[in-house]
Amino acid sequence: MESFDSLWEYCTANKRLIPKECQKLYNLLKNKRQQPSGGWLPPLPLILAAWDVTMPIEKQMRFKEHIQWALDNEQIDEIGTYLRELTEDEWYHFGEL
Repeated sequence: MESFDSLWEYCTANKRLIPKECQKLYNLLKNKRQQPSGGWLPPLPLILAAWDVTMPIEKQMRFKEHIQWALDNEQIDEIGTYLRELTEDEWYHFGEL
């Protein structure tokens, strides 16, 4: 049984920052919805145009929001399994970005 804390500890071990396939993780999240303002819940990953104008810690905090969304939508075990199956080279680490 996965918890937010156990998964977040894993995701930040070894200086892990974010998965390289942030969009793939985002696509796995359930109950995403577009707001009347045009934004999304949860917010989109910081990729494409946002990639070059955001700091690594901002990217990680957005990733953390996605983990919280998984917990809130009863997907923490599924998302935990996905993230724990990634190889180390499928992660960005602090100092690489």
